Amino acid sequence: MTASATAALPPRPPGLPLVGHAPALMRDVLGFMTRISREYGDVVRVGLAGREVWVVSHPADIETLHIQTGRLFDKGLQRDPLLARLLGGGLLVSEGDFWLRQRRLAQPAFHSARIQGYLSVMQAQTQALCQDWAAGGVRDVNADLSSMTLRIVMRSVMGLPENSDQVERISRALDDALTGFRRNYGVPLPAGLPTPARRQFRRGSDDMDAVMKQLIAGRRAAGGTHDDLLDMLLSARDDSGQPMTDPQLLDEVKNILLAGHDTTASTLSFALYLLATHPDAEQRLAQELSSVLGGVTGGRLPELGDLRSLPFLDAVIKETLRLYPAAWSTQREARQEVTVGGYVAPPGTLFVINHWVTQRDPRFFDAPGEFRPERWLDGLEARLPKYAYFPFGGGGRICIGREFARLEAAVALAGLVQAFTYQTVRPLRLEPAISLRPQGGLPLRVQPRQGGAVNG
Repeated sequence: MTASATAALPPRPPGLPLVGHAPALMRDVLGFMTRISREYGDVVRVGLAGREVWVVSHPADIETLHIQTGRLFDKGLQRDPLLARLLGGGLLVSEGDFWLRQRRLAQPAFHSARIQGYLSVMQAQTQALCQDWAAGGVRDVNADLSSMTLRIVMRSVMGLPENSDQVERISRALDDALTGFRRNYGVPLPAGLPTPARRQFRRGSDDMDAVMKQLIAGRRAAGGTHDDLLDMLLSARDDSGQPMTDPQLLDEVKNILLAGHDTTASTLSFALYLLATHPDAEQRLAQELSSVLGGVTGGRLPELGDLRSLPFLDAVIKETLRLYPAAWSTQREARQEVTVGGYVAPPGTLFVINHWVTQRDPRFFDAPGEFRPERWLDGLEARLPKYAYFPFGGGGRICIGREFARLEAAVALAGLVQAFTYQTVRPLRLEPAISLRPQGGLPLRVQPRQGGAVNG
């Protein structure tokens, strides 16, 4: 960090002609981002086959990028044709006055009182997964958790019953869309080339849209009051009394569905893997849960009032989000000439915010690559520089569903640790695409804990 802006450009590591650093990023984007930030500093230029981006990893610069989003910076995600097709004009990608209007319309659906109403859905789905795992054995926990979190979101957002054909159809469509997207991610091919991955992506996206349009139309026709987020969005009105249009509703429901299940499933998967590889932490968490929620005959799932008495559970989730943030990187695009890290950037400069690197920075965290949940038990979060730890983003664009995600993760992890112990089957592999997730699933050996049945 320099005291004043300079005309000099940030450092740029050596790259290849024409393609720049694209091959290194495709081989190991997390390792490459870590290396260049440690070797070249807090702002580094990276070449991507004709376009240059600035990689930013210091909390002060990250704060600038977040706080000034909407004034000096845009998110710039709408320019990605695949993301635009997947997310439409929803909260994750929209900009400016339209984003602000939609955020204000959607915000009441995520107030604490509303989110608390979905606790019973989270508890019921956790109990159902525990029953499914009762026989033990090797399970792809990421696949199972993705199915569980998708059911939670579909029940909470759209009120779909457990046995609805639409649940299964949305699940298949979403799997096609996300698998196709990940297979396309980072592949430098012409936008119109009809590859198998792109056909899979379009098939899933189209089918997901078709089902959700039917649901929205059916809900409008039926009228009445439903205790779910779709009902809140349907009844929301802006300052001029106007509701969301059907296309806007479709985009917002897709954004909530996509952001609300895959990220939490990955966080829970990473947490179980970390506990499986750190038996002392697993035992400490199991003892805390037993003490607060039940004894040797098996405990209950936490209620809202219990969470204050479960500090180590909270610490495990925070440490998981630090080491494996679902939003492993985000981006901003300069609307005008801006100063970041002491360097003057021209309009249109694309900045990549490096969550993965910043949250593993030895300047801010002791033993940054190690899983140490206890680091959060002595007030560390209050002592950290702002934006040294920011798993849900920040500023006006902070994740609207963060409280929903925190509650869901706490309820599910409590139930799954009470009921089972876990052993690894193979090393963890990472897939950093639209979000960070286990690559190729995450098989763990699941063993029922003695006396660990989770009761309703």
